[in-house]
Amino acid sequence: MSTFDLDVDAGVAHVRLNRPEQRNSLTSEFWAELPAAVGDLDATGTTRALVISSTGAHFTAGLDLGVLRDGGMFGQHDEPGRARAQVGAGIRTLQRTFTALEQARFPVIAAVQGGCVGGGLGLISACDLRFATTDAFFLLGETNLGITPDVGQLQRLPRVMPEGIVRELAYRGHRLGAARAFDVGFLNGLYDDHDALIAGTLEIAGEIAAKSPLAVWGAKHAIDYARDHSVADGLEQIALWQAAVYHRSDSVESLAARSDGRPPTYGDLPPL
Repeated sequence: MSTFDLDVDAGVAHVRLNRPEQRNSLTSEFWAELPAAVGDLDATGTTRALVISSTGAHFTAGLDLGVLRDGGMFGQHDEPGRARAQVGAGIRTLQRTFTALEQARFPVIAAVQGGCVGGGLGLISACDLRFATTDAFFLLGETNLGITPDVGQLQRLPRVMPEGIVRELAYRGHRLGAARAFDVGFLNGLYDDHDALIAGTLEIAGEIAAKSPLAVWGAKHAIDYARDHSVADGLEQIALWQAAVYHRSDSVESLAARSDGRPPTYGDLPPL
């Protein structure tokens, strides 16, 4: 991968953005490479958790301006109507990059240090869990540049932090510090430094990977479904899920392992 490194160990995948000199700005290559990598991880059925971290002083500066400057992401056309249609199609392509994180069968954990700006908030708002260093900050800077955020920030952030905080971020274009982000429930936890952050999030991912992947997938799917539907719809969904997917073998293994004083062993998810 040209924009990030990818390692997999014992069911835990680790994506590390690797352009620190450019503050890990999100280039055209990134928007294509990340969903492809996540799709490949999901297709194997062996990945049970994913950590997305970064390198250097900042998690990401957001969308690389080259994506806008060269126009390659959005195509070119001389006729105005078709040109605007291409812009819409290009934006939807970017949006699908982060939607891939939601659609993966495994939980995704964001590990943020320094600045997480613009499109970076679109990325981490699509993750299941978010952790950060105490010096991290979050910035919806698009409105400072005369742009409305469009890759999921305004759609997902109100689901994971109070709407008023999101509105203030979007309207004022100012920084939200890590302590405040933790206080309002956006972050699951804080770490003193980057090394502790990476070690901590990988440990949490390993803990998740030790659970039944079928049960964890079911929980992620049910939570995401309930977020977008009524309580009644969510109750019906989980009833149908359990009737279709639940099998007692993982429960039997859980109880046997507890009785034997050993870690349980669960089969992987079926490959796609």
